[in-house]
Amino acid sequence: MDSSSSSSSLPAPLQTKYDVFLSFRGEDTRDAFTSHLHAALLRKNIDTYIDRRLERGDEIAPALLKAIERSKIALVIFSEDYASSTWCLKELVHILGCKKSHGQIVIPIFYRIDPSYVRKQQGTYALEDRPLKRSSRDEVANWRAALEEAANMSGFHYSSRTGRTEADFVEEVVQDVLTKLNRESSSDLRGLFGIQRKIEKIESLLCLDTPGVCCVGIWGMGGIGKTTLADAVFHRQWQSSKFEAACFLANVREKSEKTDGLNELRNTLVRELLKDKDVNINTPSIPPHIQDRLRRTKAFIVLDDANAREHLEVLVGDHDRFCQGSRIIITAREKGLLEQKVDPAKIFSVEGLGSDEALELFHSHAFGNKSPTTDYTELSREVVDYIKGIPLALKVMGSSFRGCKSKQEWEVQWKKVKRVQIREIQKVLRISYDGLDDNENEIFLDIACFHKGCKRNDVERMLDSCDFFGEAGINELVDRSLISISYSCTSWEDKLEARIEMHDLVQEMGRAIAREQRSRLFMTKDVYQVLTNYEGDGHVQAISTDLYEIQRLHSALEHANFEKMYQLRFLCVRSFRKSSIVSLDLPNSLRFLQWHGYPLKSLPSKFSAQNLVVLDISSDKVGPQLWNEDQSPVNLKRIDLHFCRYLTEVPNLSRSLNIEHLNLPGCESLVEIPSYFQHLSKLTYLNLSRCYKIKNLPEMPCNLEFLDLSWTRIEELPSSVWSHEKISHLDIRNCGHLKSLPSNSCKLKLSNSFSLYGCKSLCEMWELPRNTTVLDLRGTTIKELRNTSIIESVVGLTAIKLINCKSLVSLPTNIWKLKSLESLHLSGCSKFQHFPEISEAMKHLEESVVGLTAIKLIDCKSLVSLPTNIWKLKSLESLDLSGCSKFQHFPEILEAMKHLEFLNLSGTMVKEVPPSIGNLVALRKLDLGDSKYLEVVQDYLFRLTSLQELDLSSTKIKSLPASIKQAAHLSSLFLNDCKSLESLPELPPLLQCLQAHGCTSLTTVSSSSTAIIQGWEEYIFYRGLYEKHVFSDCRRLDENARSNIMGDAQLRILRMATASSKFKDDKIEQPSYDSDNYYFEGFLRKRSSVAIRFCGNEIPKWFSHKSEGCSIKIELPRDWFSTDFLGFALSLVVDFAPWDMKVRCKYNFKTSNGESHEVSHYLYNLFTTDNILRSEEDSHGVFVWWSNNVFEEVVKGAQSLTAFYKLVTEVNVSFTVMDFFDPELNLLEKCGICLLYGKDAEMIKQRAL
Repeated sequence: MDSSSSSSSLPAPLQTKYDVFLSFRGEDTRDAFTSHLHAALLRKNIDTYIDRRLERGDEIAPALLKAIERSKIALVIFSEDYASSTWCLKELVHILGCKKSHGQIVIPIFYRIDPSYVRKQQGTYALEDRPLKRSSRDEVANWRAALEEAANMSGFHYSSRTGRTEADFVEEVVQDVLTKLNRESSSDLRGLFGIQRKIEKIESLLCLDTPGVCCVGIWGMGGIGKTTLADAVFHRQWQSSKFEAACFLANVREKSEKTDGLNELRNTLVRELLKDKDVNINTPSIPPHIQDRLRRTKAFIVLDDANAREHLEVLVGDHDRFCQGSRIIITAREKGLLEQKVDPAKIFSVEGLGSDEALELFHSHAFGNKSPTTDYTELSREVVDYIKGIPLALKVMGSSFRGCKSKQEWEVQWKKVKRVQIREIQKVLRISYDGLDDNENEIFLDIACFHKGCKRNDVERMLDSCDFFGEAGINELVDRSLISISYSCTSWEDKLEARIEMHDLVQEMGRAIAREQRSRLFMTKDVYQVLTNYEGDGHVQAISTDLYEIQRLHSALEHANFEKMYQLRFLCVRSFRKSSIVSLDLPNSLRFLQWHGYPLKSLPSKFSAQNLVVLDISSDKVGPQLWNEDQSPVNLKRIDLHFCRYLTEVPNLSRSLNIEHLNLPGCESLVEIPSYFQHLSKLTYLNLSRCYKIKNLPEMPCNLEFLDLSWTRIEELPSSVWSHEKISHLDIRNCGHLKSLPSNSCKLKLSNSFSLYGCKSLCEMWELPRNTTVLDLRGTTIKELRNTSIIESVVGLTAIKLINCKSLVSLPTNIWKLKSLESLHLSGCSKFQHFPEISEAMKHLEESVVGLTAIKLIDCKSLVSLPTNIWKLKSLESLDLSGCSKFQHFPEILEAMKHLEFLNLSGTMVKEVPPSIGNLVALRKLDLGDSKYLEVVQDYLFRLTSLQELDLSSTKIKSLPASIKQAAHLSSLFLNDCKSLESLPELPPLLQCLQAHGCTSLTTVSSSSTAIIQGWEEYIFYRGLYEKHVFSDCRRLDENARSNIMGDAQLRILRMATASSKFKDDKIEQPSYDSDNYYFEGFLRKRSSVAIRFCGNEIPKWFSHKSEGCSIKIELPRDWFSTDFLGFALSLVVDFAPWDMKVRCKYNFKTSNGESHEVSHYLYNLFTTDNILRSEEDSHGVFVWWSNNVFEEVVKGAQSLTAFYKLVTEVNVSFTVMDFFDPELNLLEKCGICLLYGKDAEMIKQRAL
């Protein structure tokens, strides 16, 4: 977001924490372009800092300044009102100061703003045209200089006039960021001494340019650097854009030991690869539909620290589980394990660092950025020689020497190390542990035993509950290299989280110490032994166990005497099975108690709970009261009683004045919240979600920040909540009995969205939180926004969602005064009749609704018309009226609308679109499908120069005008179920997709050969991704039409194959834009295909090899495998094509001396037509296709098999039709194959001309 301060006093560069810092004007782009860019960066694993807070005055938090300083790249998004924010201007000055002081990369993005406006400071960038509060002349001069400097930098400019979609533009920016990060990667590896050579070796073993699935193993002792090496290769390849998905499964050994851990690891892997958080596999095998998705996703996978064959079988399986071109790295300590899944030649043995590299690593941790003096160099070399190049030991030992202030102290520390034998590396590591103070010591052991991989915030809270100083202690452990902090997010989330990480060897050392002390119990067998034989020696401080791991633990707990454990402060038990435990004795020393599946109705009566700080219990048994009046948890700070369904009242917290966090979701029997809650001044978090019986709320405490009332029965929201100044999160969604909002002044400062979704009784409201950016009223019974001042008061509103507001009749006219409004959604408002007129008196409308980009009126069944001057909404990009069944006349467009790209009139009563539609100069997609009254398509429709997609399905048109051939950019045409369509003219040269299923009157199809040939040479520079032409259930096609379809199919296939081969062999000049390079490299080269379907029962004549049945054997000519070879064209005659049909193709190549090589690949979803029901008469179908998969995987990509292919004399190709429900279907009647060559393409082109 925005920032402050000058660069004059910039600190020395900090260690980078983020890849990218986003600087933007929140009101302009936060919920649109910036959010899309942020999500795209995170999908590429680019750690990105985004400030989610709204601006508060002019000053910037120090944390924001530090985030700028700790970022490698700053993306500055210049939008319409960027310069109107002093916050943004100060942030820009600080960014450019970082660029000057330590070389931060700055990339300006000019979003819908001309760079010259920024450079010359015109329009909204003219700083002298408006007063700037509290801004000195010098400060304003700095801002002007910063704007000019940034505008002169190389960056990106987005305007819809360029013809690029915003999605393409975002991809272009992301690719540039990746390129720059890859250039920086060499500097990022400076602290990883000797790793560059190892990375290059691993990448050579991965054979990145060859087809098939390749698996590489990394083998070595603990601490030698296997994980570090795998991580470096992973991030380098993931950021290269060669892969569509990636997953790094860390700590496989450790996580698999947990109950159902291996299955959860597999779920994590599949979720990450498919970017689908809802995947949940509970069966031994992966379901076929998920398996199919995996086979279509080229992935890069790392399994880190596998130690069992089962890990490899469950997580990797056979290589055909993954898409061709996927790569897998497995790290392990046992070479024999790797050899079970990995070719021995593909196993890399990680050795220790060389002498010089080890010395550099040691120095970097012992002296920081300083160089050692001569006196210390010899001592350093002696230490390094002793440790023998183990990276982890070098880091930890180097850190232990950092506190030595003299040579004498150094020598004393060295004597401690020398007492330890080198083979006992853990004892070397323990020297750093021994240097910790008591507080850090306890924190280290807790993390080693319980908290590795956990969120830092959660760990700090648990440590603080035990009177440890969590934040300071963690920082010290990081400084000593005993732990590290990682920042990560899942592919479907955009929030980075800090987690505690610890190397395996360090963890093993910590756990060994804990076992010696018997202070922490984390292994099931140790827990059982102590619980059944405990004598009360007071050593045990913490216990964590999964009760469901072994049944006998239940009986052990039933008879356990916890009272004797008078030092026990931390108890964590997880169980989801019913327990026979009827009583417990808990020690009064407990500070942290977490028990999921708690077996009792209440806390033990003898347990005083006076030391308890955190209580986390979930169970069906808890209730109605958790503790009695005599128990006094005065130190309690956090309570989590989620889904305690029989809890009828909140435990007495009247004396728990330190309570900060109360989590009660799913407490279905809870009836009320006590009135004393208003006196809990430290309470900041209250979650009552799904407490279905709560009807009323008391006054809320003064420091409350988070309040969740979703799914409760509240009828009124207390006025104290509405006027609360500290609540930043309020969730009242699905409060079905809430009738109205308070009428008093709203002082809530919510972040971004305010949602009343599902409040089905809500019929009116008086005021809204002022900083609302997204207003969600879906499913309410609001008839109209009566108080029009509501709208005008929310100046930053970017989106209004009124979906399925069945009672809504109209909107206020002042809706057009919302300057920041970007989208308006009224879909499903069945009574909505009148869209507000755009008043002629609003002279500055273009300045008022500058951001409105989308209006959705889907299924507004009562809507008859739009404002006649809708064209005044100059920023509009999308207008959707689909399903507006009474809408008849689309208004005249009297002036150019330069941004409208999507217009959906499907399911309306529109008979024609007016000629003035030519003023929609940016229109890319027009949907007129299911418009039952549309009978004629006018010529002027195809004069729309930007039109790419046209849907005329289920209309009454009889023909298309010949002018369609001139629609140079039309790529998709949908004519499904046009029952009156009789003929098709010659089609545009670059038409990718034609769907004409169910055109039962279609007789004539003209040849498009001229257009295809005319667009031959330029084809590579356009959308040559795929072509699909479907004429299924067109039963009246005459012989000439079928001949034209088959002849065009041959030309289309040869054009695509030629273009693809030229691109692969670099015979053509690459397009100039980076985004285009990415587009071609990522899609055209790897996924090009042509698929044609039409009614019939014969293989086309131009196929030289035909056969009855599902397989065909071909004798190949001697020189078949030449540089001119373009691949195989394939054809099938199928009795009936299922909706989800796919085809498995197997190629078995044989040489004259008996050698053979088999390749398989699948063809997915090439012939299906969405939302179409096929008739019984539509049985026989002819399919013709060419796929780059065959060209890449079978022939061109197999460089190592070139000599083999030159000796091949025959190939046997077999086909199997499959669908989701039946793996193999006996539907094939005939098949054919044709070898394609470049020389044939030229000859056929000339013949067609």
